[in-house]
Amino acid sequence: MAAEVGYPFMLKASWGGGGRGMRRVMAEDELEDMVLEGRREAEAAFGNGEGYLERLVQRARHVEVQILGDSHGKIFHLWDRDCSVQRRNQKVVERAPAPYLSQEQRETLCALGRKICAHVGYECAGTVEFLMDIDTEEFFFIEVNPRVQVEHTVTEQVTGIDIVRAQILIAEGRTIEEATGKASQADIHLNGHALQCRITTEDPQNNFIPDYGRITAYRGATGMGIRLDGGAAYSGAVITRYYDSLLEKVTAWANTPEAAIVRMDRALREFRIRGVSTNIAFVENLLKHPTFLDDTYTTTFIDNTPELFTFNKRRDRATKILTYIADITVNGHPETEGRDKPTAHARTPVVPAVGGEHALYGTRNLLEDKGAQAVADWMLAQKQLLITDTTMRDGHQSLLATRMRSVDMLNVAESYAHNLSGLFSIEAWGGATFDVAYRFLQECPWQRLRDLIVSVMVKYHNEPIRDLLSPRCLRVQ
Repeated sequence: MAAEVGYPFMLKASWGGGGRGMRRVMAEDELEDMVLEGRREAEAAFGNGEGYLERLVQRARHVEVQILGDSHGKIFHLWDRDCSVQRRNQKVVERAPAPYLSQEQRETLCALGRKICAHVGYECAGTVEFLMDIDTEEFFFIEVNPRVQVEHTVTEQVTGIDIVRAQILIAEGRTIEEATGKASQADIHLNGHALQCRITTEDPQNNFIPDYGRITAYRGATGMGIRLDGGAAYSGAVITRYYDSLLEKVTAWANTPEAAIVRMDRALREFRIRGVSTNIAFVENLLKHPTFLDDTYTTTFIDNTPELFTFNKRRDRATKILTYIADITVNGHPETEGRDKPTAHARTPVVPAVGGEHALYGTRNLLEDKGAQAVADWMLAQKQLLITDTTMRDGHQSLLATRMRSVDMLNVAESYAHNLSGLFSIEAWGGATFDVAYRFLQECPWQRLRDLIVSVMVKYHNEPIRDLLSPRCLRVQ
C-alpha cells in the first residue's frame, strides 16, 4: 500500500482527528516505526488504531468548504475557509474567505465540495476539506467532516447565516431555503473578511503543555466586529486537566483582510486572563509575522518559524498590586506593627468664618452692571492669573466620586462669597454631576444650580458660576 501511494505520505487515524495519530512518513525505513507510533496514539485517543495512507503535499495550504444539505435533495455551499495555520496538524487560526484564492479558484473549489456532497446525498452541516499545493496550485481532497466545526464562526460572519440554527432546522425536516433564509445558491454572498483565533490554556514556551488551575482574573475583549464564543472563561473558573485546553474563540470581522487582522490584534491585547497560562502572546506574534501578513504561509508555518515563540512574559502587575493590598489589609504593614492605630472618628468639618457683612465687588457685579463686553475688556487688562475654583464640580468628582450633595455646597456658599471673592469663577456643574445627582443622590441637578446661583451669585454678589443654564457662562462642561 505504501509503495502504491508513494513516498512521502501521511498516515492518518480512521476514527479520529485533531492531529492525533497523524505521522509523516518520508521514506521506507521510517514506515514501521511511524505506523506503530501513530497506531498507539490513535488507540489511546479513540480506542481504535485503524488508519489509512494518503499522499503528502509538503508545501500545502489547508482549505475547506462549508456545506449545508437538506433532506429534500438540495445542497448549498457557504464558500471557503483557510485553516493553514496549524501546530502539529491542529488548527490555530482560521479565516474566511481564504485570502490567497482568486475568484475563479474559489468558485472551482466550492463547486467541487458541493459536488462531492451531492454525490452521496449529504444532509445537515458538514465541511469538505482540501489541501492546496502552493507550488502547482492543485487541490487534493482530504475528507468530509460531518459536523459543525470549531471554525464555523468565520463563515457565519461573512455570510450572515447561522449555521448551528440551520442544521437544527434541517434536522427537523425544514428545507434549506427555510433554514438559511436564502432562496438559492446565488443569493449567498461573501461580505467582508473574518479571522478566528483559539485562546487556549497552553504554555507556548513549555511545548504547549496545557495548564490548569483557577482563573483569578478575567477580562474579555469587546468592540465593533468582535465576537466571543466561550464557556469556562470567567473569574473564578476552575480549569481542569480532564478536558480540551480551548478556553475561548475570538472572531474578528472587517471589510478587508488587513483590517480584520488589526482588529483581532487589538482584541487580543485587551484580554486579561490571570491564574493560568494562555497562548495569547504567541498568537499576537503570529498575527504580526510577515509570512502571515503576505499570505505565503503553509501548514508548517508554525513548526518552521521559531521566532514566533520569542516574546516577553506578562508581568501581571495589577494582580501583584492587588495581592499586596490584600495582604496589607488583612495582615497589616510590617513597618506599622506595634504602633497605635489612628482614631477612626473623623473630625467635624468647620465652615470658615465669614468676614464682613457684605461680599466684595466681583466679576458677577461687573457682568450685571456693565455687560459681557465690560467683563471681556476687564479680562484682557488683567496681568495676574485668573483663577477658577473647581471644588464644586471636578474636585469632588475626582476625589469623592461626585458624591458631594447640594446641601454640602450650599452650606459653604456664604463663605465662598465672602472669603473667595477674588476668584474669577466657580465651576459647579457637568455631565457626571448631572448623572450622579439623578441616579445616586436622588436630587434634581437643575435645582442645585438654581440654589447655588441664588446663594453665591445673587445673595452675596460674588463671582459668576459656570453652568449650562446661564447665557453668561464662560465655559461649558
